[in-house]
Amino acid sequence: MRRTNRETTTQTLTRLIKALDAKHPVTITYLKEEKDEAGKRTGRLVETVRTIEIYDFEVSAAGDILIKAMDRETGETRRFRLDRLVAYTVHRSEYTVARPAADEPKARPAHGLATVTVLYPVDLPIAARVQLLADALAA
Repeated sequence: MRRTNRETTTQTLTRLIKALDAKHPVTITYLKEEKDEAGKRTGRLVETVRTIEIYDFEVSAAGDILIKAMDRETGETRRFRLDRLVAYTVHRSEYTVARPAADEPKARPAHGLATVTVLYPVDLPIAARVQLLADALAA
């Protein structure tokens, strides 16, 4: 298990991109925002453990790197902020959850978090792809 407080964001992102390239699932310990009974956010962060299958990365309008992944427990698409990862483990097994079709129109929320998809060529070395994401953050 790797602790994100012991490595740079670039190192964490590089390892997660390698997991994506190899199609290896990742178990993450993640800080998610707690919600009350009415579904309102309380502002309190609680740790949760999930096994995910990464299929994309995004940079939000706020400048956060978002990990787009399928949650193995629920089979649903989820987004995780990279800065809220506490620890992770990359597995050697293969993906098992079906991904959403690439040609499906993506529903955009009418309000809330705006995101910008960062496209990067897959034939570049991982370090070059991480640099492209870092450049997108700086823009």
